[in-house]
Amino acid sequence: MLHRRVWLLFVLFCWSLCWTIWPVQAQNSTLIRGVWLTTNDLPILRDRPRLEATLNDLQRLNFNTLYPVVWNSGYVSFPSATARNLGIQPFVLRGIQDYDLLWELTQQAHCRNLLIIPWFEFGFMVPETSELALAHPDWLTQGVNGQTTRLTAAGEVAWMNPFHPEVQAFLTNIVLEVLRQYPVDGVQFDDHLSLPVEFGYDDYTRALYQQETQKPVPDNPRDPDWMRWRADKLTAFVQTLRQRVKQEFPNAIFSVSPTTLPTAYQTFLQDWPQWVALGLLDEVIVQVYRYNLPSFVQQLTQPEMLHAQAKIPTAVGVLTGLRTNPVPIELVDAKVEAALRSGLGVSFFSFETLWGRGPEPRDRRQNTILFHFRQPLPRRLFAQACPTP
Repeated sequence: MLHRRVWLLFVLFCWSLCWTIWPVQAQNSTLIRGVWLTTNDLPILRDRPRLEATLNDLQRLNFNTLYPVVWNSGYVSFPSATARNLGIQPFVLRGIQDYDLLWELTQQAHCRNLLIIPWFEFGFMVPETSELALAHPDWLTQGVNGQTTRLTAAGEVAWMNPFHPEVQAFLTNIVLEVLRQYPVDGVQFDDHLSLPVEFGYDDYTRALYQQETQKPVPDNPRDPDWMRWRADKLTAFVQTLRQRVKQEFPNAIFSVSPTTLPTAYQTFLQDWPQWVALGLLDEVIVQVYRYNLPSFVQQLTQPEMLHAQAKIPTAVGVLTGLRTNPVPIELVDAKVEAALRSGLGVSFFSFETLWGRGPEPRDRRQNTILFHFRQPLPRRLFAQACPTP
């Protein structure tokens, strides 16, 4: 009888462990540990020895996802029939050792169990002097006073009209090209998959609004109905784009990295919480780029963040610094700690300042990250050996 009771207690103990431990493991398998690779990282991407050393570091520090830029300043960074046919791509950079940048990165990353999710950074944004903007002025939207540009962190840029069918086809085509040509793990857009609230006064959009609402476009760009109409049109495009991606690549991760509310909606008409609610996103990384800890922490428990976290893998973008404005590792450390305690993943912006341009020694910045990423947490295991030199 005693042995039977001991055995029963042992079984119950094991059963309880399954319920307490397994959910944690299941949740952690989707925890994002990422970093963005920008155009500033091209010297690394173009030199195989430097690329391999960088990926070795990221593997050793237990990262699991990389977001390399593939659409920036009106150019793609891969051979594109769409860009070639439009006459907007005068060149495509290759590695110093004559290799395709995205192919090499994907192969090298996968053999280290790192996901590659190409990042279409510029979204609908293009420089006004780019070949694309000059060749297709009818693709550009404008403001109520006829202005066609706005000042951004990327300089003075124009905005392609998100509602124009040719613009939508262009963006859809370059996304599908990447997925068809490379064994990548998904695609990502950010806060530029949007429309600045002051735009939408081009002839095409005016006519479309008049046709659908029987009313002229309001002169006030912040008219609530006018804002909602444009935001809903953006949502409809995201839904269509996701459908096109999933039709061909059902396992591809459809990722978006928006900014926080209310800015996302009030300034860029990007209703990303609605995208989450509609099941349009497979992951979301909210850009919480703050230079002090209290304002960063405040964003982690906002309703839209908690709602996203309950539905899909959710992370926060952590700023590691800009070339002219480095971020101390103590602040990065505190932000990562706060995010992880909230059950959120982390993606760093960007690799250049992660440890290469920080105010502290490289080893100190790396060890700080390793403290938080002590155990490997791959999102996917690849049965692939690393390429041999």
